[in-house]
Order: sequence, then C-alpha cells, then structure tokens
Amino acid sequence: MADQANFERDAMPLAPQLYGAAVRLTRNPADAEDLVQETFLKAYRAYATFEEGTNLKAWLYRILTNTFINNYRRDTRRPQETDLGELEDLYLFRRLARETSPTSSGSAEDQLLEGLVEEDIKQAIESLPENFRMVVLLADLEGFSYKEIADILDIPIGTVMSRLHRGRKALQVALWDFATKRGLVGEGDRPR
Repeated sequence: MADQANFERDAMPLAPQLYGAAVRLTRNPADAEDLVQETFLKAYRAYATFEEGTNLKAWLYRILTNTFINNYRRDTRRPQETDLGELEDLYLFRRLARETSPTSSGSAEDQLLEGLVEEDIKQAIESLPENFRMVVLLADLEGFSYKEIADILDIPIGTVMSRLHRGRKALQVALWDFATKRGLVGEGDRPR
C-alpha cells in the first residue's frame, strides 16, 4: 500500500502526460483540465489502495479513462468540441520521422503523408468510433502495452488487439480518402 504523503512526489510528474491524454479524449483544453483535476482527486483519495511497485502511470490512466467514460455517458447530450492539440505528438508524424532518413528516396507512403495537412489528420482520428479512438490513442500516442491498455479500459487483451487493428485500419481508410480528395492517390487503390 502506498503512503498518501508521497502522492504528490509520485503522481505529479505524470500530470503533463495525463493532461495530453485528457485533451485527446475530451477534445477540449478546459474539459481536459477538469478531467485531470478530477482524476487526481480520485487518485489521491484512493492512493492508499495503490500497490507500490506496480505501474502508477497505468493506474492513473485507468482512473482518467474511467472518469472520462463516466462523464461522457453522463454528458452525451452536450455538443462536442474538437481539438486534438499539437500534432507533433501524433503517431503518424513520429513514425514518419523514425522511418524517413535523409538518404531515403521517399516511398509512396511518405509522399502521401507529405500531402496531408494537420486538419485532415485531426479529422481522421476524430472520425474513429470512440472505442477504437481510445485504444489507438493509448497505444500509438501514449505508448502503452496491450496489457496496460486492457487494464486501463478494463477489457480483455484480445479486445485491445482487435480494436487497435480495426481502429488503425479505419484511420488508414480515412487518411486514404483525404489523400484521394487531394489527388495524391487514385481511387482504385483504396485500402479495405
């Protein structure tokens, strides 16, 4: 069991990461601040039940995610605002930066991503169904393992893998549609 007196020392360094995840979940900076504040309040109250030596970050993300889901269910009638924040953190840009080297001649995928703009990528991610979007965000932006995502969302690992695969596939199709609209690819080559 963890000592509540150490909560600030242990948990507060994770606040920026939790805020980033909250912005991506809520799509609104003000709502994200409220979500993080509520998460820290719940975590502080329950910190005595946290087992030292386990993954504090995953434990906090689970509280954040459960709080978001509960608030989302409660507020389903409220209009949603969209804002994914800074795109430097997005998986696609990180992956592109890792895989592209100065000596690279530029694959078709690289050329496709160069033609897409920030807003197209935001829209593609936001168009994902909620359960797919959450898994894609936790895996590809936050870097959690399948097991950690399963624990955070309280779903089986197989469901995590299935949702991640389907979410990435849906994201690929959405980005392909944007690229087709911009004339970067032909319609006949659309992924399925």
